[in-house]
Amino acid sequence: MTAEEVALRLKISKSGVYALIKAGAIGHYKVGRKIRFSAAQLRAYVEGTACPAARPGPVVLEEGRHFDLGAQRPGSAGFVICGQDLILDVLSNLLRQRGVMALRAYIGSYDSLVSLYHDRVGVATAHLWDGASDSYNIAHVRALLPGIACTIVNVTWRMQGLYLAEGNPKRITGWADFGRDDIRMINREKGAGSRVLLDEHLRRLGISGSRIAGYGQESASHLALASAVGRGEADIAVGTEKIARQVDGVAFLPMQRERYDLVVKTEHLPRPEVQALLSVLRSQAFKAEFGAIGGYDLRDIGRVICET
Repeated sequence: MTAEEVALRLKISKSGVYALIKAGAIGHYKVGRKIRFSAAQLRAYVEGTACPAARPGPVVLEEGRHFDLGAQRPGSAGFVICGQDLILDVLSNLLRQRGVMALRAYIGSYDSLVSLYHDRVGVATAHLWDGASDSYNIAHVRALLPGIACTIVNVTWRMQGLYLAEGNPKRITGWADFGRDDIRMINREKGAGSRVLLDEHLRRLGISGSRIAGYGQESASHLALASAVGRGEADIAVGTEKIARQVDGVAFLPMQRERYDLVVKTEHLPRPEVQALLSVLRSQAFKAEFGAIGGYDLRDIGRVICET
């Protein structure tokens, strides 16, 4: 398999696959200068058996439970980290190397917090903007986890903006352009942080989503949105700057700096897996790794933002 095929199967970006290679998290081989992956190597990564020498003991991840967030999911099925950013893929792999049965669920911010409320996951991540207070995550955590003390820890700051065709032929300048009759968009799924950001701005402008061509066309990743704009299937989409750099034919119009946070129930902070996660997140090595990638502002990484 190629890196693109592995990215598709893991539901991460191509750059995420290369980050896993660099971290020694996934086996691969070379044909000339090209990198290829066998089915066994991909399976070894998914089952948590890649790089066994780097771990203090065996870790068995049961296939079929990786993305099972149903109501009957047992708490013993692994330490699930919700979210869709590359930084979480590497974080979970480093936890597996430390013997923590860290699994990944690629779901949006809203569903992450709901899953945390129901104890189906160990850690949620969020980048949910509240237009009333002009702040991130705190209001949503209080609303979606009522009566539960939570600790919000920063992962990174990112730039959110608009994916446009190269050269910006439609002369798009901001949120108000979503109300134009000659604009077709492609949207994130309901509950995604980028979808909430767009909907909040549309609400403030008095623009109904039903008026916008393509508003109901949804995709579950920033990469898919940027690619659709690059292919000319849409004029505009909302996403992060880092992804725009990876797609040909796409320009990026920065609109808003956002805070991307981890959310954990405060009573769970003493748990070994949570302490291991915070230890990795706050390490200088982890910060240096992502400081070199670009698209991440790590000045507050690991800092407690709020205790609700």
